Amino acid sequence: MTLRVFIPGDAAALSVGADAVAREVAAEAARRGVLVEVIRTGSRGLLWLEPLVEMATAQGRLGFGAVRAGEVAGLFDAGFPAQGHPRAVGLVEDLGWLRQQTRLTFARVGVTDPLSLGAYRAHGGLAGLEVALGLAPAEIVSLVAASGLRGRGGAGFPAGIKWQTVLGAGDGQKYIVCNADEGDSGTFADRMLIEGDPFVLIEGMVIAGLAVGATKGFVYLRSEYPLAERVLRQALAVARDGGVLGASVLGRGPAFDIELRIGAGAYICGEETALLESLEGRRGVVRAKPPLPALAGLFGKPTVVNNVLSLAAVPWILAHGAEAYAALGVGRSRGTLAVQLGGNVRRGGLFEVPFGMTLRAAVEGIGGGTRSGRPVRAVQVGGPLGAYLPDSLLDTALEYEALAAVGGMLGHGGVVVFDDTVDMARQARFAFEFCAKESCGKCTPCRIGAVRGVEVMDRILQGVERARNLEVLADLTTLMTDASLCAMGGLTPLPVLSALRHFPEDFHRPVG
Repeated sequence: MTLRVFIPGDAAALSVGADAVAREVAAEAARRGVLVEVIRTGSRGLLWLEPLVEMATAQGRLGFGAVRAGEVAGLFDAGFPAQGHPRAVGLVEDLGWLRQQTRLTFARVGVTDPLSLGAYRAHGGLAGLEVALGLAPAEIVSLVAASGLRGRGGAGFPAGIKWQTVLGAGDGQKYIVCNADEGDSGTFADRMLIEGDPFVLIEGMVIAGLAVGATKGFVYLRSEYPLAERVLRQALAVARDGGVLGASVLGRGPAFDIELRIGAGAYICGEETALLESLEGRRGVVRAKPPLPALAGLFGKPTVVNNVLSLAAVPWILAHGAEAYAALGVGRSRGTLAVQLGGNVRRGGLFEVPFGMTLRAAVEGIGGGTRSGRPVRAVQVGGPLGAYLPDSLLDTALEYEALAAVGGMLGHGGVVVFDDTVDMARQARFAFEFCAKESCGKCTPCRIGAVRGVEVMDRILQGVERARNLEVLADLTTLMTDASLCAMGGLTPLPVLSALRHFPEDFHRPVG
């Protein structure tokens, strides 16, 4: 009998030795004359257990957490599958981290070979595309609108409205652009999905093309993701060979193809118009709006610009129905959210749940509290420009309106945890420093305001005329919020003001 062993090939798993473990499993099996098939998958998101080695059994897949190459022989000695081994975690599907999830977008990540189109089909892939091929474009757009899907990149704009605008923009050339320039600190869902299930993104983009009449798509991927680039390039080739992309989608639909473009390390290119400028071969600088990209986007043509997770949610919606998707979540936040836990947290990683879980349930329940064992003092939700929320606001729900009501934002779903040793005034300074380095430079409030912000914060930290400089800080943040051209400068005051509001004592610490 052949042993089937699953080992992640995700970047996070590789960083802690997954390749060495995979090689050792194959080598040890050969030494012992055991037949083994090693299948490389994505990561299930339990990052503290990587590399998570799984073995197929009649009962399900048994897991062994945080395995090192030098421990592989011991697994075989104990009679692989070695259920009593110290690294054994039991049936993976029974782990609390996974049982508490509702995995729709990430259903196949960590389960299948990400480059096997056959495995993708066998686990429900292309079912949404099959449905879409039998519908009129307007019907596809209506389903997406009825699902309540909102942009997962941060803005939370309803996807159906954006698609409807592009659909109604005439019959000429149109484009689908996937924003995979995942630059927010504490976020890694886009990378995990591309490395673990690239076909779901491809399928979502094809459906979007059918919906609005586009024949060409682009994926704009950040340069810091070389493994994701390699996987996606291979997946695109496999999709073309399988007829998913090319002159006719699955032999029944119009032409659609996807081109992969790599960014150059600019955070600002996560903003959709700067991304379009970069795609056109120019420096990534924010465009004034209007016109909206939906009407005059890439090369001046109507363009759908959506995040990876937005597009990857579409196949499930088409396959299972808009009502089923809209039944999940709360209020105007429908469907599921990929929560990414990072920072000072015991169990960091990614888990997918319906909108509405509280921050406390995420940080303390799922994440297990701080890695240091000290009390949680603050969490930052929504990337480097998100608000810092204190322990007293941890019962806030992870959904767009609830976070906005307490002065925060959901962003891309990243949650970074800090314990009680953090200096929040220095975190406020970091927000300005980050903006000063990453601003595209087009508008003065952002370009100059961030530099002045660093200077003002330095004077406050040094105890220089604190009262007067705090007044200057208030004026500066108002100016940047109201006058910046895009969210880069407009949101930089959010972490600053939240730190000042919730942790004022840190701005008055004695010097020295």
